Amino acid sequence: MKSFDIRTKIYFGDNALDRLVDLPYKKALIITDPFVAKSGMLQMITYRLNDGYTEFEVFSDVVPDPPIEKISIGVKAMLEYDPDVVIAIGGGSAIDSAKSIREFATRASNKQTALIAIPTTSGTGSEVTSFAVVSDPSKDIKYPLVSDSMLPTEAILDADLVKSVPANVTADTGMDVLTHAIEAYVSINNNEFSAALAEKAIEICGTFLLRSYLDNNDTHARKKMHVASCLAGLAFNSASLGLNHGIAHAIGAKFHIPHGRSNAMLLPHIIEYNSGINKHSKSQKEYPKCVEKYVNIAKLLGVNNFNEITTVRALVSWIQFMLKEMNIPVSVSQCGVDRTTYFNAIDSMAEKALADACTATNPRVPSKAEVVQILEHLYE
Repeated sequence: MKSFDIRTKIYFGDNALDRLVDLPYKKALIITDPFVAKSGMLQMITYRLNDGYTEFEVFSDVVPDPPIEKISIGVKAMLEYDPDVVIAIGGGSAIDSAKSIREFATRASNKQTALIAIPTTSGTGSEVTSFAVVSDPSKDIKYPLVSDSMLPTEAILDADLVKSVPANVTADTGMDVLTHAIEAYVSINNNEFSAALAEKAIEICGTFLLRSYLDNNDTHARKKMHVASCLAGLAFNSASLGLNHGIAHAIGAKFHIPHGRSNAMLLPHIIEYNSGINKHSKSQKEYPKCVEKYVNIAKLLGVNNFNEITTVRALVSWIQFMLKEMNIPVSVSQCGVDRTTYFNAIDSMAEKALADACTATNPRVPSKAEVVQILEHLYE
C-alpha cells in the first residue's frame, strides 16, 4: 500500500509575504545567511512581522553546505530564545539549517515549534520536503537527513525574493529543479501523484528556465520557475531521487562545487547510464523501464525523435544544449579541479555515492565500478 499527502501549507502569488502579518505566533527565530541578513530581503520579512506584532530575533550564522558545528550553534540559540515559530529565509543551505536546528532543538526540549520556509532561490524545493543535507567537513561527507518531522509547517513562495538572483545562480538552481523532477519521475518509488508533479515541473523548466536565465526582469518566468521548484520538491519528497544526487553529494562534499552545478553536469551521464543508450541498437525491441519515462520527458520538452533510443539521445542533447546556453561547466575540469587530486578521490567518492540514501531509489542498481566510470567520464 502506498500513500501521498502534502502537509506543508503553501502560500504563493502576488504579495504572498503578507501571510507574515497574520501569523498566529508571537515569537519568531529567523534563520538566514549573512547575505540575506544584510540585504533588503530581510526587511521584507521583519517589517511584516512588526506589523503583525510578532517579536523576533535573527540567527544568521548560516554557511553553504551547513556543517554539523554550525547546526549545533543554531540549536543552542534556539533553545535559549525559545520561539513559537522558526522562519527560514534563504536558499537551500538556510532552509536545511533551519530544519536541522529545529529538529535537534525539539528533541532536546520536547517542545513542538512551527517552521515557515521562505526560499530566495528557485532550486532546492526544500520548503516542502522532509529532507535536509548537513555536512561533516572533517570527513568530506554530506549526510542527507530524512524525517517527516522536518517538514515545514508553511512555505511562502514570493517571486519578489528571486528577482535579483544572479544569472549563474539562476542557471545552477534551475538545473537542480530539472534534476529533482527527472529523478523523481524515474525513481523506483515513483507514483501517479509524484509523476504528475514532476511532469509539470519539467514542462515549466522547458519553457521558462532559459528565459529566466537570459532576462532578470522577466518576472513571469521567475514566478514560474519558483513554482516549478516547489512542484519538483513535492515530487521527490514522495518518490525520492537517484544516483545523480548520490554522486553530486559526494562531489560537493569533496570539491565544494555548487550542488545544482554538480547535478547539471552529471545529468546527461546518468540518463545515458540508466537507459543504457550506448549499449542498445536502434532495432532493439525491449529497453529498461526507465527508457519509457525518459521518452515521456523528451516529449514534454518537445524533443521527441525517431524511436526510443534516438529520443533519449535527443533528451541528452537538449540538456547539453541548456548547459552550454547557460554557461554551466560540462565537466569537472572546467570547474578548476586538479586532475590528480580528483582522480585520487574517485574511489572514495564512489563509495560515498553508493552509500547515499538517494542512490537507493535509482532505476538501475549501480556497481562501484560503474560509478567510478561515471566519475572518470565526468572529469572531461
